Amino acid sequence: MCLVSQESINEFGKLMEKVDEPLKRTFQNIHQGNPHETLERFLSAREGNVSKAHQMLLDSLKWRVQNEIDDILAKPIIPADLYRDVRDSHLVGLSGYTREGLPVFAFGVGLSTFDKASDNYYVQSHIQMNEYRDRVVLPSASKKHGTQISKCIKVLDMSGLKLSALSQIKLGTLITSIDDLNYPERTITYYIVNAPYVFSACWKVVRPLLHERTRKKVRVLSGSGQDELLKIMEYSSLPHFCRRKGSGSSRYTEGAGDNCFSLDHPFHQQHYNYMKKQSLLLEPLGPRKQGSFHVDFPETETEGTQFVKTMASELQKLGNKKDGISDSFEDLN
Repeated sequence: MCLVSQESINEFGKLMEKVDEPLKRTFQNIHQGNPHETLERFLSAREGNVSKAHQMLLDSLKWRVQNEIDDILAKPIIPADLYRDVRDSHLVGLSGYTREGLPVFAFGVGLSTFDKASDNYYVQSHIQMNEYRDRVVLPSASKKHGTQISKCIKVLDMSGLKLSALSQIKLGTLITSIDDLNYPERTITYYIVNAPYVFSACWKVVRPLLHERTRKKVRVLSGSGQDELLKIMEYSSLPHFCRRKGSGSSRYTEGAGDNCFSLDHPFHQQHYNYMKKQSLLLEPLGPRKQGSFHVDFPETETEGTQFVKTMASELQKLGNKKDGISDSFEDLN
Protein backbone atom coordinates (compact mmCIF):
# COMPACT_ATOMS: atom_id res chain seq x y z
CA MET A 1 0.00 0.00 0.00
CA CYS A 2 1.56 3.30 -1.06
CA LEU A 3 1.90 6.12 1.43
CA VAL A 4 -0.97 8.59 1.06
CA SER A 5 -0.61 12.11 2.41
CA GLN A 6 -3.20 13.76 4.62
CA GLU A 7 -3.27 16.62 2.13
CA SER A 8 -4.36 14.24 -0.64
CA ILE A 9 -7.05 12.73 1.56
CA ASN A 10 -8.37 16.20 2.44
CA GLU A 11 -8.44 17.23 -1.22
CA PHE A 12 -10.23 13.97 -2.13
CA GLY A 13 -12.73 14.51 0.68
CA LYS A 14 -13.66 17.98 -0.57
CA LEU A 15 -14.34 16.56 -4.03
CA MET A 16 -16.62 13.91 -2.55
CA GLU A 17 -18.66 16.55 -0.74
CA LYS A 18 -19.83 17.78 -4.16
CA VAL A 19 -21.32 14.50 -5.42
CA ASP A 20 -25.07 14.07 -5.91
CA GLU A 21 -27.25 12.74 -3.09
CA PRO A 22 -27.75 9.17 -4.45
CA LEU A 23 -23.98 8.76 -4.66
CA LYS A 24 -23.53 10.22 -1.17
CA ARG A 25 -25.94 7.63 0.25
CA THR A 26 -24.14 4.68 -1.29
CA PHE A 27 -20.79 6.20 -0.27
CA GLN A 28 -22.01 6.08 3.33
CA ASN A 29 -22.71 2.37 2.91
CA ILE A 30 -19.14 1.90 1.74
CA HIS A 31 -17.31 3.82 4.42
CA GLN A 32 -19.52 2.71 7.35
CA GLY A 33 -18.78 5.89 9.28
CA ASN A 34 -15.09 6.04 8.38
CA PRO A 35 -14.74 7.96 5.09
CA HIS A 36 -11.04 8.65 5.74
CA GLU A 37 -10.18 4.95 5.43
CA THR A 38 -12.17 4.54 2.21
CA LEU A 39 -10.57 7.57 0.59
CA GLU A 40 -7.14 6.26 1.56
CA ARG A 41 -7.85 2.85 0.00
CA PHE A 42 -8.97 4.32 -3.32
CA LEU A 43 -5.99 6.69 -3.33
CA SER A 44 -3.63 3.78 -2.72
CA ALA A 45 -5.21 1.88 -5.60
CA ARG A 46 -4.32 4.81 -7.87
CA GLU A 47 -0.83 5.46 -6.49
CA GLY A 48 -1.94 8.57 -4.59
CA ASN A 49 -3.30 10.37 -7.66
CA VAL A 50 -6.32 12.32 -6.40
CA SER A 51 -7.90 12.85 -9.82
CA LYS A 52 -7.68 9.17 -10.79
CA ALA A 53 -8.86 8.00 -7.36
CA HIS A 54 -11.80 10.39 -7.53
CA GLN A 55 -12.86 9.07 -10.92
CA MET A 56 -12.43 5.48 -9.72
CA LEU A 57 -14.65 6.07 -6.69
CA LEU A 58 -17.28 7.94 -8.74
CA ASP A 59 -17.43 5.05 -11.22
CA SER A 60 -17.78 2.60 -8.34
CA LEU A 61 -20.59 4.61 -6.72
CA LYS A 62 -22.47 4.83 -10.02
CA TRP A 63 -22.08 1.06 -10.46
CA ARG A 64 -23.51 0.52 -7.00
CA VAL A 65 -26.52 2.75 -7.65
CA GLN A 66 -27.24 1.31 -11.10
CA ASN A 67 -27.06 -2.28 -9.84
CA GLU A 68 -28.71 -1.68 -6.44
CA ILE A 69 -25.69 -3.03 -4.59
CA ASP A 70 -26.83 -1.39 -1.35
CA ASP A 71 -29.78 -3.82 -1.29
CA ILE A 72 -27.92 -6.95 -2.39
CA LEU A 73 -27.71 -8.36 1.14
CA ALA A 74 -31.50 -8.41 1.18
CA LYS A 75 -31.61 -10.69 -1.87
CA PRO A 76 -30.50 -14.16 -0.76
CA ILE A 77 -30.10 -16.88 -3.34
CA ILE A 78 -33.14 -19.15 -2.95
CA PRO A 79 -34.04 -21.89 -2.42
CA ALA A 80 -31.40 -22.89 0.13
CA ASP A 81 -30.51 -25.99 -1.92
CA LEU A 82 -29.47 -23.75 -4.80
CA TYR A 83 -27.33 -21.67 -2.48
CA ARG A 84 -25.78 -24.89 -1.18
CA ASP A 85 -24.87 -25.78 -4.76
CA VAL A 86 -23.20 -22.39 -5.15
CA ARG A 87 -21.25 -22.86 -1.93
CA ASP A 88 -20.21 -26.41 -2.90
CA SER A 89 -18.82 -25.25 -6.24
CA HIS A 90 -17.39 -21.82 -5.28
CA LEU A 91 -15.29 -22.64 -2.25
CA VAL A 92 -14.88 -19.65 0.04
CA GLY A 93 -15.38 -19.00 3.73
CA LEU A 94 -14.21 -17.29 6.90
CA SER A 95 -12.03 -19.63 8.97
CA GLY A 96 -11.24 -17.26 11.87
CA TYR A 97 -9.14 -14.25 12.78
CA THR A 98 -5.47 -13.43 13.19
CA ARG A 99 -4.14 -12.52 16.62
CA GLU A 100 -4.48 -8.87 15.58
CA GLY A 101 -8.15 -9.38 14.75
CA LEU A 102 -7.93 -9.50 10.95
CA PRO A 103 -10.51 -11.81 9.32
CA VAL A 104 -9.00 -14.87 7.63
CA PHE A 105 -10.84 -15.67 4.39
CA ALA A 106 -10.12 -18.99 2.73
CA PHE A 107 -10.54 -19.83 -0.96
CA GLY A 108 -10.47 -23.27 -2.56
CA VAL A 109 -9.11 -22.08 -5.88
CA GLY A 110 -8.07 -25.48 -7.21
CA LEU A 111 -11.28 -27.33 -6.36
CA SER A 112 -13.88 -24.67 -7.20
CA THR A 113 -15.81 -25.92 -10.23
CA PHE A 114 -18.40 -23.15 -10.81
CA ASP A 115 -20.56 -25.76 -12.54
CA LYS A 116 -23.73 -25.96 -10.44
CA ALA A 117 -25.33 -22.59 -11.19
CA SER A 118 -25.27 -19.78 -13.73
CA ASP A 119 -22.48 -17.20 -13.70
CA ASN A 120 -24.93 -14.59 -12.39
CA TYR A 121 -25.41 -16.56 -9.18
CA TYR A 122 -21.66 -16.81 -8.60
CA VAL A 123 -21.20 -13.08 -9.19
CA GLN A 124 -24.14 -12.29 -6.89
CA SER A 125 -22.75 -14.54 -4.16
CA HIS A 126 -19.28 -13.02 -4.48
CA ILE A 127 -20.56 -9.46 -4.16
CA GLN A 128 -22.72 -10.46 -1.20
CA MET A 129 -19.67 -11.94 0.52
CA ASN A 130 -17.78 -8.69 -0.06
CA GLU A 131 -20.65 -6.59 1.27
CA TYR A 132 -21.15 -8.81 4.32
CA ARG A 133 -17.43 -8.58 5.05
CA ASP A 134 -17.44 -4.79 4.78
CA ARG A 135 -20.73 -4.08 6.55
CA VAL A 136 -20.79 -6.81 9.21
CA VAL A 137 -17.53 -8.73 9.66
CA LEU A 138 -15.06 -5.83 9.69
CA PRO A 139 -17.20 -3.50 11.89
CA SER A 140 -17.74 -6.38 14.36
CA ALA A 141 -14.01 -7.12 14.48
CA SER A 142 -13.27 -3.42 15.01
CA LYS A 143 -15.72 -3.23 17.90
CA LYS A 144 -14.35 -6.38 19.52
CA HIS A 145 -10.73 -5.24 19.37
CA GLY A 146 -11.36 -1.57 20.06
CA THR A 147 -9.47 -0.44 16.96
CA GLN A 148 -10.28 0.18 13.29
CA ILE A 149 -9.98 -3.08 11.32
CA SER A 150 -10.61 -2.52 7.63
CA LYS A 151 -8.56 -5.27 5.97
CA CYS A 152 -8.29 -9.01 5.93
CA ILE A 153 -5.90 -11.75 4.86
CA LYS A 154 -6.71 -14.41 2.29
CA VAL A 155 -5.46 -17.99 2.14
CA LEU A 156 -5.72 -19.53 -1.33
CA ASP A 157 -5.67 -23.32 -1.53
CA MET A 158 -4.36 -24.53 -4.87
CA SER A 159 -5.01 -28.23 -4.18
CA GLY A 160 -6.43 -29.91 -7.25
CA LEU A 161 -5.59 -27.07 -9.64
CA LYS A 162 -5.78 -28.46 -13.17
CA LEU A 163 -5.55 -27.20 -16.71
CA SER A 164 -9.35 -27.42 -16.85
CA ALA A 165 -9.37 -24.19 -14.82
CA LEU A 166 -9.06 -22.47 -18.19
CA SER A 167 -12.79 -22.97 -18.69
CA GLN A 168 -13.50 -20.44 -15.94
CA ILE A 169 -11.34 -17.62 -17.31
CA LYS A 170 -14.30 -15.37 -18.22
CA LEU A 171 -15.96 -15.66 -14.80
CA GLY A 172 -12.59 -15.28 -13.09
CA THR A 173 -11.79 -12.03 -14.87
CA LEU A 174 -15.27 -10.64 -14.13
CA ILE A 175 -15.02 -11.35 -10.40
CA THR A 176 -11.48 -9.98 -10.30
CA SER A 177 -12.58 -6.79 -12.06
CA ILE A 178 -15.36 -6.29 -9.52
CA ASP A 179 -12.86 -6.55 -6.68
CA ASP A 180 -10.19 -4.37 -8.29
CA LEU A 181 -12.55 -1.53 -9.20
CA ASN A 182 -14.98 -1.53 -6.28
CA TYR A 183 -13.29 -3.15 -3.28
CA PRO A 184 -9.65 -2.05 -3.58
CA GLU A 185 -6.97 -2.57 -0.94
CA ARG A 186 -9.06 -4.76 1.33
CA THR A 187 -6.42 -7.49 1.54
CA ILE A 188 -3.09 -7.16 3.33
CA THR A 189 -1.61 -10.52 2.29
CA TYR A 190 -2.51 -13.37 -0.05
CA TYR A 191 -1.08 -16.67 1.18
CA ILE A 192 -0.82 -19.38 -1.48
CA VAL A 193 -0.74 -22.94 -0.12
CA ASN A 194 -0.74 -26.51 -1.46
CA ALA A 195 0.54 -25.28 -4.82
CA PRO A 196 1.01 -28.02 -7.46
CA TYR A 197 3.46 -27.83 -10.32
CA VAL A 198 0.99 -26.17 -12.68
CA PHE A 199 0.70 -23.17 -10.39
CA SER A 200 4.39 -23.06 -9.52
CA ALA A 201 5.41 -23.01 -13.15
CA CYS A 202 2.91 -20.27 -14.01
CA TRP A 203 3.85 -18.19 -10.98
CA LYS A 204 7.46 -17.93 -12.14
CA VAL A 205 6.22 -16.19 -15.29
CA VAL A 206 3.42 -14.11 -13.79
CA ARG A 207 5.20 -12.78 -10.68
CA PRO A 208 7.59 -10.41 -12.52
CA LEU A 209 4.64 -8.90 -14.41
CA LEU A 210 2.81 -7.78 -11.28
CA HIS A 211 3.05 -4.31 -9.82
CA GLU A 212 5.47 -4.18 -6.91
CA ARG A 213 2.59 -3.26 -4.58
CA THR A 214 0.82 -6.49 -5.51
CA ARG A 215 3.93 -8.68 -5.46
CA LYS A 216 4.59 -7.69 -1.87
CA LYS A 217 1.14 -8.93 -0.88
CA VAL A 218 1.56 -12.44 -2.30
CA ARG A 219 3.38 -15.11 -0.34
CA VAL A 220 3.71 -18.64 -1.69
CA LEU A 221 4.13 -21.00 1.26
CA SER A 222 5.58 -24.48 1.29
CA GLY A 223 3.07 -27.31 1.61
CA SER A 224 -0.05 -26.47 3.59
CA GLY A 225 1.62 -23.36 5.03
CA GLN A 226 0.69 -24.38 8.56
CA ASP A 227 3.98 -23.43 10.22
CA GLU A 228 4.01 -19.93 8.72
CA LEU A 229 0.34 -19.23 9.34
CA LEU A 230 0.57 -20.28 12.98
CA LYS A 231 2.90 -17.32 13.49
CA ILE A 232 -0.04 -14.95 12.97
CA MET A 233 -3.09 -16.96 14.09
CA GLU A 234 -4.16 -19.69 16.48
CA TYR A 235 -4.62 -23.26 15.26
CA SER A 236 -8.40 -22.90 15.56
CA SER A 237 -8.36 -20.12 12.94
CA LEU A 238 -6.40 -22.12 10.36
CA PRO A 239 -8.44 -23.01 7.27
CA HIS A 240 -9.18 -26.74 7.36
CA PHE A 241 -6.93 -27.40 4.34
CA CYS A 242 -3.96 -25.99 6.26
CA ARG A 243 -4.36 -28.39 9.16
CA ARG A 244 -2.81 -31.29 7.31
CA LYS A 245 0.89 -31.69 6.80
CA GLY A 246 2.35 -31.31 3.32
CA SER A 247 0.51 -30.79 0.03
CA GLY A 248 -1.70 -33.13 -1.92
CA SER A 249 -5.06 -34.67 -0.97
CA SER A 250 -7.58 -33.58 -3.55
CA ARG A 251 -10.57 -33.64 -1.19
CA TYR A 252 -11.27 -32.66 2.38
CA THR A 253 -12.25 -35.14 5.10
CA GLU A 254 -13.20 -32.72 7.88
CA GLY A 255 -16.78 -32.39 9.06
CA ALA A 256 -19.01 -29.47 8.13
CA GLY A 257 -18.17 -27.73 11.39
CA ASP A 258 -14.50 -27.62 10.43
CA ASN A 259 -14.86 -27.08 6.69
CA CYS A 260 -15.24 -23.31 6.30
CA PHE A 261 -16.45 -23.79 2.71
CA SER A 262 -19.56 -25.72 3.77
CA LEU A 263 -22.93 -24.00 4.01
CA ASP A 264 -23.26 -25.75 7.38
CA HIS A 265 -20.26 -23.86 8.76
CA PRO A 266 -21.29 -21.22 11.37
CA PHE A 267 -20.01 -18.34 9.23
CA HIS A 268 -22.15 -19.27 6.22
CA GLN A 269 -25.16 -19.97 8.42
CA GLN A 270 -24.83 -16.51 10.00
CA HIS A 271 -24.32 -14.89 6.60
CA TYR A 272 -27.30 -16.62 4.97
CA ASN A 273 -29.61 -16.00 7.94
CA TYR A 274 -28.58 -12.34 7.93
CA MET A 275 -29.60 -12.02 4.27
CA LYS A 276 -32.93 -13.74 4.87
CA LYS A 277 -33.71 -11.31 7.70
CA GLN A 278 -32.70 -8.35 5.56
CA SER A 279 -34.98 -9.57 2.77
CA LEU A 280 -37.97 -9.50 5.15
CA LEU A 281 -37.13 -5.94 6.12
CA LEU A 282 -36.89 -4.85 2.49
CA GLU A 283 -39.91 -6.77 1.20
CA PRO A 284 -42.04 -7.85 4.19
CA LEU A 285 -45.08 -8.46 1.96
CA GLY A 286 -45.29 -11.25 -0.58
CA PRO A 287 -43.11 -14.30 -1.20
CA ARG A 288 -39.51 -14.01 -2.30
CA LYS A 289 -38.92 -14.94 -5.92
CA GLN A 290 -36.20 -17.22 -7.18
CA GLY A 291 -33.86 -15.67 -9.69
CA SER A 292 -30.29 -14.51 -10.01
CA PHE A 293 -29.31 -10.92 -9.36
CA HIS A 294 -27.88 -9.70 -12.65
CA VAL A 295 -25.03 -7.20 -12.39
CA ASP A 296 -24.01 -5.11 -15.37
CA PHE A 297 -20.28 -4.71 -15.49
CA PRO A 298 -17.99 -3.51 -18.27
CA GLU A 299 -15.03 -5.62 -19.27
CA THR A 300 -12.21 -3.50 -17.90
CA GLU A 301 -8.55 -4.40 -17.94
CA THR A 302 -7.14 -4.22 -14.44
CA GLU A 303 -3.99 -5.68 -12.95
CA GLY A 304 -6.10 -8.46 -11.51
CA THR A 305 -7.69 -9.41 -14.83
CA GLN A 306 -4.28 -9.31 -16.50
CA PHE A 307 -3.04 -11.69 -13.80
CA VAL A 308 -5.89 -14.14 -14.45
CA LYS A 309 -5.45 -14.02 -18.22
CA THR A 310 -1.68 -14.47 -17.98
CA MET A 311 -2.13 -17.44 -15.66
CA ALA A 312 -4.58 -18.94 -18.15
CA SER A 313 -2.13 -18.40 -20.99
CA GLU A 314 0.63 -20.15 -19.07
CA LEU A 315 -1.69 -23.01 -18.15
CA GLN A 316 -2.48 -23.39 -21.85
CA LYS A 317 1.22 -23.60 -22.68
CA LEU A 318 1.70 -26.27 -20.04
CA GLY A 319 -1.25 -28.16 -21.43
CA ASN A 320 0.41 -28.25 -24.83
CA LYS A 321 3.53 -29.86 -23.40
CA LYS A 322 3.85 -33.63 -23.50
CA ASP A 323 6.53 -34.11 -20.87
CA GLY A 324 7.92 -32.52 -17.77
CA ILE A 325 4.70 -32.09 -15.80
CA SER A 326 4.86 -33.31 -12.23
CA ASP A 327 3.21 -32.57 -8.91
CA SER A 328 6.40 -31.40 -7.23
CA PHE A 329 6.47 -28.03 -5.45
CA GLU A 330 9.21 -25.70 -4.37
CA ASP A 331 8.92 -22.54 -2.31
CA LEU A 332 9.04 -19.76 -4.91
CA ASN A 333 9.37 -16.75 -2.62
